[in-house]
Amino acid sequence: MWRKLEHLEESFISFLLAVMTLITFAQVVARYVFNYSFVWALELVTYLFAWLIFIGMSYGVRTGSHIGIDAVVKLLGHKASRIVTIVATILCLIYSGIIFVGGWNYITKIYAIGNTAKDIDIPVWIPRLALPVGYALLTLRFGQVLYRTVMGKQTHLIGDEAEQALKLRAETDVQS
Repeated sequence: MWRKLEHLEESFISFLLAVMTLITFAQVVARYVFNYSFVWALELVTYLFAWLIFIGMSYGVRTGSHIGIDAVVKLLGHKASRIVTIVATILCLIYSGIIFVGGWNYITKIYAIGNTAKDIDIPVWIPRLALPVGYALLTLRFGQVLYRTVMGKQTHLIGDEAEQALKLRAETDVQS
């Protein structure tokens, strides 16, 4: 089940990037070759970019690719760094949960008002669903990190780029 969600997440991010690129390319060609502009292009790309950001947050947590300052945590022992990771993850869970609830309340109010987007004739709550959906996924990912940390399968909230680079280098050297 988790692998299907991960695959869906990755596919959706790829789809968003591709559509954003195509729309932007078409807009540039239309503007500079045909002296024409798609009125809706900027608004649509902005909404797609918002979805990309909010879905990308959870992807970043899952892959451990968010930027973090962990110099002090690395100086701690295994047990202490694990405790710090648990506390940090709990704080991240609380934060993402608060934003999820606030985002959901925001969407329900926008839905009740019934506004439509400026250049695209769709209800404005649809593209803004990116906020609660993204934070729901982020909360799920932090929950997974907390579970793995408590179970001893993970010790840091973020990935270790130096360690990953050395591991990749060693694998490359073995293959050569």
